Amino acid sequence: MSGGIQWLVDLENWMSSVVFARGISAQELALRMGAEPDGATEPITDAQVWELDMEIYRPGADGDGVVRVGEYVGWSFALKYGDSTGADLLAEISGNGVEVVRYVPIQEHPPATVDYALDGVVLCGFGLAEENQRFGEEPDLLTADLIAGQVLGPDGETLLAPRHNDRHAYEDYRVTYRRTLGVVERRFGLSLPPACLEEGRLPAYAVRGTPNMRI
Repeated sequence: MSGGIQWLVDLENWMSSVVFARGISAQELALRMGAEPDGATEPITDAQVWELDMEIYRPGADGDGVVRVGEYVGWSFALKYGDSTGADLLAEISGNGVEVVRYVPIQEHPPATVDYALDGVVLCGFGLAEENQRFGEEPDLLTADLIAGQVLGPDGETLLAPRHNDRHAYEDYRVTYRRTLGVVERRFGLSLPPACLEEGRLPAYAVRGTPNMRI
């Protein structure tokens, strides 16, 4: 499998989240995230997204949010830019038997997060480097995988992350994040080629606010 998802750790400030869905098309994923059925642009690059007239923050109203969508190795994916639709849509996106994995790539603190939903229910989630603080209807669903991946100790509570220090804290958090994303990658068979993010052209949809989608 080419790409995996561990490389997402090295990206800085390019998106608010990436959502993977198994059981629906890329277009249906965009619709469940708030897009209009006829709202797709011509396929565009990551750089062209930033040429759209997006206002990320509006006091008292939604900011603008845009997704680029595609499909790879059995999963649809949505690269989300701008104002995030948030975890409140995970149950909706996963309705009718759909599996959903969402990664929010925040650096260090608050940490990046991973959520997993299935058939309208958020089953589990946790912060990276905080995998002992799990939530959802089945918070321990991935605990055995996290233990096997040496993210957690045998008790399921002890963190095995590298010890941070002032000199190497930045590198340490990335080592920790990669380890957990590796667990998620293997459990669900997730992969996303880096080319999809940068030079790859994907259709884009407005999913929040009122961005101007003309390129």
